[in-house]
Amino acid sequence: MLPLPYRITRVMELIRATTTAGRAGAYYVRIQAMARKHHIPLDVEFDEHDTPETRYVVAVDDFLPIATCRLYALDESRVMLGRIVVLPEYRHRGIGTQVVAEAEDWAREMGFSIAVLESRDNKIPFYQSMGYVLCIGQKIEGETFVCYRMEKSLV
Repeated sequence: MLPLPYRITRVMELIRATTTAGRAGAYYVRIQAMARKHHIPLDVEFDEHDTPETRYVVAVDDFLPIATCRLYALDESRVMLGRIVVLPEYRHRGIGTQVVAEAEDWAREMGFSIAVLESRDNKIPFYQSMGYVLCIGQKIEGETFVCYRMEKSLV
């Protein structure tokens, strides 16, 4: 846990990770904040969408990866943003918002016009505050969580 006077007001660096080292940072955050906390087996946390071609945004505080978001194409116009995770001790400081915004910017640059994500029910208000709209009837019963599909126009 960070000492009380230490508060992050901005992410030190946002990395568009496409290298092995960058992916390792994304994986570290996911193992620490999701697999470990929720007892998710690694072969469930890391799925067919974690490939060498997959792109990741990684937030780094000094040298430590603290947050991540995964991006992959669903089709020519839609990109999936997923595995959006912030380490627990860094939450509620706007870092998740910055990571998602960076992923959206990168997706726009790659030519995507719609961002799609699957949110746990307790995170829906967070994504709505960023302009995502709940897709009615799009409940996903996953192995670990029940999620709801949300979309946002990137144009």
